Parts: sequence; structure tokens; C-alpha cells
Amino acid sequence: MGQLTQQLDRPNSATYLGKGKIDELRDRIAAEDISLVLFDDELSPTQGKNIEEATGCRVMDRAEVILDIFATRARSREARMQVELAQLEYMLPRLTRMWTHLEKTRGGIGIGMRGPGETQLETDRRLIGHRIRVLKERMEEVKRSREVQRQSRKSAFKAALVGYTNAGKSSILRGLSRDRDVFVEDRLFATLDTLSREVDLGEGQRAVVTDTVGFIRKLPHHLVASFRATLDEVNEADLLLHVIDASHPTWEEQRVVVEEVLADLGVQARDVRHVFNKVDLLSPPDLEALRARMDSLLPGSIYVSTMTEAGLDPLRAALREAVREHRPVAELRIPIGDGRLLADVHRSGEVLEQRHEGEEMVLRARVDETTLGRLRRAGAQVRPEGT
Repeated sequence: MGQLTQQLDRPNSATYLGKGKIDELRDRIAAEDISLVLFDDELSPTQGKNIEEATGCRVMDRAEVILDIFATRARSREARMQVELAQLEYMLPRLTRMWTHLEKTRGGIGIGMRGPGETQLETDRRLIGHRIRVLKERMEEVKRSREVQRQSRKSAFKAALVGYTNAGKSSILRGLSRDRDVFVEDRLFATLDTLSREVDLGEGQRAVVTDTVGFIRKLPHHLVASFRATLDEVNEADLLLHVIDASHPTWEEQRVVVEEVLADLGVQARDVRHVFNKVDLLSPPDLEALRARMDSLLPGSIYVSTMTEAGLDPLRAALREAVREHRPVAELRIPIGDGRLLADVHRSGEVLEQRHEGEEMVLRARVDETTLGRLRRAGAQVRPEGT
């Protein structure tokens, strides 16, 4: 129906907008028969209540809109729990506003007795408080389950896809893994769960790549807290792949938003590579200009497209190099009859050379530190290259 803006040093603590703008908003609502007002910011419970009373119209803030979107996108049990937890935590301090249509006076029912609205408020607060505790306990169970899963792939090289919502992270995971079951759709918050797939990078290299929930400008703090458990995957990753929609007109702002949200979540500094996706939507001159600019601003950036099989080759090559850097070269000496240890090296590492020396098999291989420790305990002689 229209937009209304106001230039202020800071939002009004009582009504967000100033008194004159609130009056203007009320007049427009009446003149244009408007049924809903959306604020592109998070309102305090008091602000929402005061605005509704001043305008006589239903008010939703940015957080409530995003929570509603998340509720329609949640597909897995874990995602539904996360969204419900965030919704309840958002709703709890706003219950009074939601019950304004009920009687809350003490008169007329007897001295010292509360009206039905106030009684219902207390009941709802207890029920919501109990449900929040239950959901948090279940989320802890999910977190423990994920930790077990991560332990099972501890020796694998792990890369996590992070980025603004709809940047194409799920499309990249589907293209790398060639798994058609990875859900992909051109819309905001199509993915609300972390999803990991083991990816064959070629040349004998493999990695576990994890897709994560997309970020957005001014992400509601309820969701930041709620999705912290799923973003544990990011903290466990050896490499972060920051996916950027190169075709989006405000991709630079989106990049800054993602970095700020990661900082808010306490993600520790680590190796980050920037992946510019959807380069097929850029003209050749625009792509060349982007490459030239990023060579100095974000060196080592990768440019990909998921529209063709070869479009992800630059990312596969970058991941292969990252895996090699993660796995130091070592000389391994294994008794020639120990087929189990030999198979473990071939399965967990990259064998570069292999020869016999008497009763020993001597291998030169790239092997991660976890596997090296396991081989030592099993009786293999290990000498890192260069020592």
C-alpha cells in the first residue's frame, strides 16, 4: 500500500516513530483502509503495544516477519524445534499485547481476584516457559548427536559453506556432491538445516562439505541464539567458503553482513576463501572487472557457476589444494605383512610413492595429523618430511 520513513538520530523509545509521524501513520491507515503495518526493524514489546494503541492497526516487526518465513520453510524436526524455540522466546515478553482484548481488571469479580485475561496471561507464561525449557533440552540432545557425528569424521578435511540467504550455497553443495536430493530453490531461507556431504574432488582427494542456514541483514537475535547449535559445524570446519552472489547489486553489503553475523556468533578466525557464485549472469567485461578488483581486495577469490558441470571446477581445484596443505607429507614404514595398516594409509591419505625395503613397505604419503597418530599407535614408523 505504501511506505513511510522518518529521519531520526535514534528511534523513539515509546513509539519508534515520533509523535507527528505516528499521527500521519494513523491517518493513512484510516484513509487507505490498511489492515497491517510492517516495521523494518525489531520493536520492543512496549513500542509494538503503543503503536497498535495509537493507530488501531495490527503491527508486525522485522523479527516477526522473518520468524513467520522460517516457520513456513522448516522441514526437518530439528529446524521446526529451532523455529518454535525462537518464536516462543519472541512471544513471551509480548503476551500482554496479545491479550488486550480480554478483561484484566480486578473489579466486578470479588476483592483480591484477578480478571480472566490476567489469569490466562499467567497460565500462558507458565506453559510457554515450560515449553522453552523442553525445547532447549531437546536441542542439547541434538547438539550431542551432532558432536558424535563430527567425531566420526574427525580425520576428514571439512569445509563449510556460509553466506547471505539465496547466494547459492545449496546449489554448490548439490553440484559438488552430485546428490540430487540436496534441496535447492530460488527463495529466501530455502535451507534451515546444516547438511553435510562427502565430496570427491578428483585426483584422489575427498572432503566433507557442509551447507548452513543463510544469513540476512539485521538477523533477529532470537534466531541468532536459536541456530547457534547448527553453526557449531562452522567452528569445526578447516576452511570457510564464503559464498557471494556476484550478480546481486548489493553483494558488498551482504558480504559485510555475513562477516558481522559470524562475529556475533563467536566464530573464531580461520582460513576463509570467498566464492563468487552466479558468474554466468555477469557479462564478460563485468566479470573481468570484478576479478581485477578482487585480486587486491579479496586475493584468492574463486569464481564459479552451478549451471554447468565445469562451472565448479575452480572450487574443486581450490579445495584439493586446501586438502593437500592440511595433510603434511610423511615417510611411513610398515611391516610388509601388515595389510590392514597399508589399507588404512591408502584409505585415509594420499600415497605419493611406495617401495619395498627388506621386510618393510616404505610409503611417502600425505596424511592428516589424526591419522598419523593412529598409525603410530598401531606400530607404524612415522617421519614427517623435512625432519
